[in-house]
Amino acid sequence: MTEPSTAASAITVPPADGNRTFLQVLINTMIANVTTSFLWFALTFWVYLETRSVLATGIVGGSYMLLVAVFSIFFGSVVDRYRKHAVMLFASAITLVAFCISGVFYLLYPESALVDLGGPMFWVFAGVILFGSVIENMRNIALSTTVTLLIPVERHANANGLVGTVQGLAFIVTSVFSGLSVGLLGMGWTLVIAIALTGAALLHLLFLRIPEEAPHLEGGKAASIDLRGSIAAIRSAPGLFALIIFSTFNNLIGGVYMALMDPYGLELFPVELWGVVLGVTATGFIVGGLLVAKFGLGSNPVRTMLLVVVAMGVLGALFTIREWWWLYAAGIWLYMTLIPVVEAAEQTVIQKVVTFRRQGRVFGFAQAFESAAAPITAFLIAPIAEFVIIPYFRTDAGQASWAWLLGEGEARGIAVVFLIAGLIMVLLGLGAFLTRSYRLLSKEYQESVPPAIPGAPA
Repeated sequence: MTEPSTAASAITVPPADGNRTFLQVLINTMIANVTTSFLWFALTFWVYLETRSVLATGIVGGSYMLLVAVFSIFFGSVVDRYRKHAVMLFASAITLVAFCISGVFYLLYPESALVDLGGPMFWVFAGVILFGSVIENMRNIALSTTVTLLIPVERHANANGLVGTVQGLAFIVTSVFSGLSVGLLGMGWTLVIAIALTGAALLHLLFLRIPEEAPHLEGGKAASIDLRGSIAAIRSAPGLFALIIFSTFNNLIGGVYMALMDPYGLELFPVELWGVVLGVTATGFIVGGLLVAKFGLGSNPVRTMLLVVVAMGVLGALFTIREWWWLYAAGIWLYMTLIPVVEAAEQTVIQKVVTFRRQGRVFGFAQAFESAAAPITAFLIAPIAEFVIIPYFRTDAGQASWAWLLGEGEARGIAVVFLIAGLIMVLLGLGAFLTRSYRLLSKEYQESVPPAIPGAPA
């Protein structure tokens, strides 16, 4: 590594009240995540219940991740160019405007027009909600850089574990209340609730302060989309690009879940109960995040990440091996317990080996690259599952051929997709241990000096 080591000639000390400020930022981000996830989950549930189309949920879910991939490099450039508090305010305001526009559309058009996949209003209505939800991801990139800004380097892994815990809390709240809201109140009141929560998050953010000097602009200015700067920062640390690829393994199977997890769950549970099931299983996020916050990630977070990736593949292959609701729920809980470990491992390595003024662009590039994997998988799997695999497994021949492995039930076609995706993930995770990039990145993390923060006390 060249630039980070040079920039880090002196180890810097975060502000004395950095931990308290970080916790306030973390809580505010949780409010924002609850808001966007609440409406996002509700939209997915509502679309499937109104259309009963796996293809529709695959398109909606895949479009979200595709937009995240498209905009993340821009988001990272913005985070590096402006103070983190200003970035968070901007993202919250745009999200509020988008949700308000979606509310206007709901008032102006009947639900039959909004769920008509062949009509333009479905795409406009869903697109506005998706855009507002995607913009909120700018806040998550900014949050990752505030760990470097406010928390001592030896506590980065623990702070990243708290980030995972907060994400789990948001997931629990939104999973439970999205299903209940759609099932009991309908999409209209769900929009009202989302708009109100978004406004509350923005109001709360106005009273927060994050101590930070004006960001350093390389060459006197920064491009709006600094792809070159992102790539340069990634190349400065041997094996860092491989780390991003390793993290992407999780998103490959995540695309399968995006397209098929809700349809499978809604075949086993009514919508109100399915939301509760997701909420309960999301306690895995909290457990996983708290474990990282308590114990860290070990001396080599990269090794920890790959071991967890292999475990996730095993879970993905087995949790629908029979159409048992408790097996599905337990598998989801264990899978969610492992997600914060993978995310914290990636964040911890980047926060140590990348110079602070470029971390936003690196996190943005990583988010773009990783997010692109999920929509590709979702867009590929959803139509194949709907038109080929599921119909085949509903035939007598299909059920007879696979009953020995997958048992019997209405959703065996979805189960075989989960099985294959999980086995592929296991092979990818084990293969990564054999790569030169794994060895280089492990050495780089253990030997690198933490990056200096401009303006921080030495």
